Amino acid sequence: MLKSVDILIIVLYLVSIVIIGLVLRKRAQRSKDDYLLGGKSIPWYMLGLSNASGMFDISGTIWLVTLLFVYGIKSAWIPWLWPVFNQVFLMVYLSKWLRRSNATTGAEWIQTRFGLKKGAKLSHIIVVVFALIMCLGYLAYGFIGLGKFIEIFIPWENVSPYVPFNIPAEFVPHFYGIVFTMFAVFYSLLGGMSGIVWADVVQFAIMTIAALVIGYLGFQAVGDNLLNVPEGWMLPTFGWELNLDWTEIIPEVNQKIKEDGFGLFTIFFMMMVFKGVLVSLAGPAPTYDMQKILSTKSPAEASKMSGFVSVILMPIRYLMIAGFAALALIYYEKLDLLNSAGNVDFELILPTAIREFVPVGLLGLLLAGLISAFMSTFAGTLNASQAYLVNDIYLKYANPKASANQIKNMNYLTGLVVVIISIILGLFAKDVNSVLQWIVSVLYGSYVAANVLKWYWWRFNGEGFFWGMVAGLVSAGIVPKLFPDVLELYLFPVILLFSIAGCIIGTYTAPATDENILKSFYKNVKPWGFWGPVKSKVMAADPTFQPNTGFWNDVFNIITGTTAQTLLVILPMYLIFRQTTPILISLGVLAVCIILLKKYWWNKLEA
Repeated sequence: MLKSVDILIIVLYLVSIVIIGLVLRKRAQRSKDDYLLGGKSIPWYMLGLSNASGMFDISGTIWLVTLLFVYGIKSAWIPWLWPVFNQVFLMVYLSKWLRRSNATTGAEWIQTRFGLKKGAKLSHIIVVVFALIMCLGYLAYGFIGLGKFIEIFIPWENVSPYVPFNIPAEFVPHFYGIVFTMFAVFYSLLGGMSGIVWADVVQFAIMTIAALVIGYLGFQAVGDNLLNVPEGWMLPTFGWELNLDWTEIIPEVNQKIKEDGFGLFTIFFMMMVFKGVLVSLAGPAPTYDMQKILSTKSPAEASKMSGFVSVILMPIRYLMIAGFAALALIYYEKLDLLNSAGNVDFELILPTAIREFVPVGLLGLLLAGLISAFMSTFAGTLNASQAYLVNDIYLKYANPKASANQIKNMNYLTGLVVVIISIILGLFAKDVNSVLQWIVSVLYGSYVAANVLKWYWWRFNGEGFFWGMVAGLVSAGIVPKLFPDVLELYLFPVILLFSIAGCIIGTYTAPATDENILKSFYKNVKPWGFWGPVKSKVMAADPTFQPNTGFWNDVFNIITGTTAQTLLVILPMYLIFRQTTPILISLGVLAVCIILLKKYWWNKLEA
């Protein structure tokens, strides 16, 4: 049960973000770009911190604590499922390419690549549809996830006497979700992108303090107690099989490993890297990450922002994750991990560890941080969905000559509509995990092929993009149902083949994109890849043009950057678990990576 001090801290946080929304309201109303992109005047490090804040979500942190508890240092590889190293691809070159478009949204970017003809219009429509479905899915997922988390710390029986209407028990998490959603809606709608960024700065400061304290508590616990884990738990390396045997320690963990399907770890890892590289090559999905990139001042700052996300997020987040995992391992007998069905649920480690080990005062700070983490993700996603509705539907098809006042009102209206729809979806979403799996497996599976080809192949056109996305969406909806017992990751190549077929058939049953559009895109974005015919025509018209010859330099920087990012994940784990030799080795390798990135990436960024 929360104490008065904890409640006061949470209330102070909520008041602060309301003030942020009110203070930044006038600035956000100046223009469409001021509202949706912060006027492209926000410093890159603040956008990077904001982006990192949006990734510090409750559900993800619960998942990562569970992974570290079960798989040890090897758990550093499993987030490659998303993949986390897509931030390195963005840092090295894709953020720079995307920002050069000067677009407001991902759908508007389509015009710079495919023009305005039939194929481009179809592509524009499918991107808007995809983006809105993804935004609504994330909003519903976060909404119900927050409610279930809050319910643990604010029992309904303590709140119900003050609520003037009756709420069925199964909808209590939804009620909590609606209450906190309203605060996120307030500062997001009023302050636009600037309001979101400043609220994220407050949130990340709170989470940093909480992470340092939790990390310290875990560090102290490891020093005072014996850590009982299976052989190989402390090693990041792995063989053909995982070979972690919990039988003599916590036998239930073996069942968890079996259910996850990660036993044949080498096959799992290879498939994860295969999918991860393709997803990373495709660039950011049209959500808040893309909006932050488009909000930067310049292409170089877009690259710096994406790189800063890993630097600021990984060490802080994993100090907290490792701290909680250490406390849970050492004091496992004190944790109540039985769910309502009477089964052990390792995803309850984080909330039960918070309730058991976090002292008064810090509990309020930590809960305020986790609540604000939800709000950060929610507000960023809401801003992205507003951008698509206003910029890509209202201004494009309904009222192209809208005044600043009309655009402001439409921003407010679309924001409210999106929130209402996401809450309705959340009311029907009984299972948070099912929503998340649907987003990751279905939507991301359909996204890859078309979005890889759009960057690297000149002949790829709007029709190819449209039919590739459609084929991917349809197959991603059908294939998992045909193989319900197969891990979604292993179905990725099947969905990919259908999507590639759609891309190729669509491309060659329609003429190539207009030559002038291709030349303009190539000259502005300067991509590497299969652009030979376009490159020849651009250089014939302008012999002074310098094409992009940095492919191998980018590959080197991606490998170096991914190594550095992984070390930023592993180092906090080794620090909390007091592994001196691995810490020194990791710091040495990280120092080499930093020197190489300074020379071959940072020094080569264009102004």
